[in-house]
Amino acid sequence: MRSYDLSPLYRSTVGFDRLFSLLDQATSVDNAPTYPPYNIERTADNAYRISIAVAGFAEADLSIESRENALTVRGEKKTAEGAEKREVLHQGIAARAFERRFQLADYVQVTGASLENGLLHIDLVREIPEAKKPRLIPIGAQGAKVIEAKVATKQAA
Repeated sequence: MRSYDLSPLYRSTVGFDRLFSLLDQATSVDNAPTYPPYNIERTADNAYRISIAVAGFAEADLSIESRENALTVRGEKKTAEGAEKREVLHQGIAARAFERRFQLADYVQVTGASLENGLLHIDLVREIPEAKKPRLIPIGAQGAKVIEAKVATKQAA
């Protein structure tokens, strides 16, 4: 994989720190975690859903945190005190702790989360403020009114 040196851009730009950190993270995909698997789907024009496969985790084992433009989902299986110890002959179901991070675009907010059939669904919506939305400016049919110089001078005298 080819590596790009972005240091000249760091020296000549101001306020693009988040963009450059995203580019740095995108180039280091080789060591990105693959557990647990997830889907990101668009459910409407400005609505999204992240579905994470968390089979075996209860609601109490999961936490979701939204801070600035980052969404962090953590899962840690809690062992019950007093539960009998079992000998596992083959363990094919992963119950390891995980932390999955998602970068959110500007104005994307978490609206809710639910746990159904081993899938954690996180619903997101992009709510652009009215001041940032494009607006249509009507074009008037009449031209600008011009005041003639003669009329203006007569009124002045």
